[in-house]
Amino acid sequence: MISVKKLLFSPRGFTLVEMIVVVAIIGIFAAGIVAVINPRQQILKAHDTRRKSDLNAIQRGLEAYYQDYGRYPQGLSYKIAPAGSVKEWGSAWSPYMTTIPKDASNSQAYVYYVSADGQGYVVYASLERGGSDPQTCNQGAACTSMGARSIITTACGGLCNYGVASADINP
Repeated sequence: MISVKKLLFSPRGFTLVEMIVVVAIIGIFAAGIVAVINPRQQILKAHDTRRKSDLNAIQRGLEAYYQDYGRYPQGLSYKIAPAGSVKEWGSAWSPYMTTIPKDASNSQAYVYYVSADGQGYVVYASLERGGSDPQTCNQGAACTSMGARSIITTACGGLCNYGVASADINP
């Protein structure tokens, strides 16, 4: 039988060595989780997802404009010119869009190209993950159609490696 004295005065708690072992095990698990999650890649993926969403919204606006006017708006790089007036990225384009999206990064931009007859367009962006994203042009290299349109392949602020286009054009 255990005596009352032994119960009252027995050492309780963890030794320093046990604490160090537990902290080391937790550290190993944390490092493994960070390696699996790769937060930097997740952030880049989120930025690229926003760019794709922005270009899809622009595409819907351009298609609505085409339905009204039978042509796509004339424009210059970094601009869309609806109904004869130049609209900057980030400005309103009523009734087609509340705001024409612009790249959230200060160093990157979207590029809009429209054919001379107004019957085709391409909107380009630079995805940060490049070749890691299966939807980029040429496994992350610049879209080949840019050269055919005399657009500098780095007009997006990085390689313009992603694009959306009218049905008759391949970005």
